[in-house]
Amino acid sequence: MIPIPILERAKIIARSSSLIIAMNKTEFQNKVLDADQPVVVDFWAPWCTPCRMTKPILERIAADFAGRVTFLPVNADESRELLEEYRIMGIPAVLAFHNGKAVARLSGAQSEAGYRQLFEALAEGKEIKNEIAPFERVTRLGAGALLVMFGFSSDNWWVIGLGIIIAFMGIYDRCPMWQAITARLQRH
Repeated sequence: MIPIPILERAKIIARSSSLIIAMNKTEFQNKVLDADQPVVVDFWAPWCTPCRMTKPILERIAADFAGRVTFLPVNADESRELLEEYRIMGIPAVLAFHNGKAVARLSGAQSEAGYRQLFEALAEGKEIKNEIAPFERVTRLGAGALLVMFGFSSDNWWVIGLGIIIAFMGIYDRCPMWQAITARLQRH
């Protein structure tokens, strides 16, 4: 990769800040779904504190991948029909598109390493995996186990079921049966 000079990076970041802030379905089709390279779309809002924290990170990474991955920030408040179409319930939400299809979704603020991994995978054409952070995995498993134990001690089946669901959320990304089910559902 040819390094982009610092001044050129500053121009890219300045341009991406003023890029599309509101978009309708037709503009989205033209800019994202018909794009000839992968696109990362950041749904954000000016009032959203996590959005204001992650936007500079995404712009910096986008500058590093300029020419290989397109970055488009979309103002969620002014693009309601897109939020409904892509079932975005909270912001910040980052969707990655390749060949006109959504291939990844990151909800909530993420680490710079997580966003960079997304851009790298898109730029290199690799499969994108949303890994659960080790601390989050342990927290889910621990909370689920505690709820299951509490459910057994109080003879409450609802709490046991909730504990099992929460524990499963800690390992679902490694479960081959879950991967087979979701792959089949995505085809239909």
